[in-house]
Parts: sequence; C-alpha cells; structure tokens
Amino acid sequence: MGYESEATRFLRDLHANHPELRELRSRNRATWWDRPQDAELQRERDAARVPQGAYVYFPNPSPNAPQGDDRS
Repeated sequence: MGYESEATRFLRDLHANHPELRELRSRNRATWWDRPQDAELQRERDAARVPQGAYVYFPNPSPNAPQGDDRS
C-alpha cells in the first residue's frame, strides 16, 4: 500500500470507531441532495437568471471617475 494522508487515516479511524456515522451520513445526504427535481421550476429559474458581469469582485468604474494621472 502506498501513501495514506493524515485526513484519510482520521476518517478511516473515525468510521471504524463510530459505525453509526454511515447511517447518519446516508440519512443526511438524502435530506439535501437526493431530492426529485421539478423541471418546470428549473426552467423558470434559468429564464430569470441575470448575466454576470465581467468583473465579479470589483465594481464597474464610474463614468465620471478620474482615470489616473494624465501627465505625459
């Protein structure tokens, strides 16, 4: 067997010492991810989507804002 990370060993030991976690994990997964999907609702959400701007993390510059030092 090759390299095994510390995180992998931790999870392996955790599941070995707490077998009830597998049942809990399956139940919680079903709560959030394993849900039937409504195609009509998804089409409505897609139609209402607003295109994202090019600069997500920075506001667009104001048209009246100075553009920097114009000394040449």
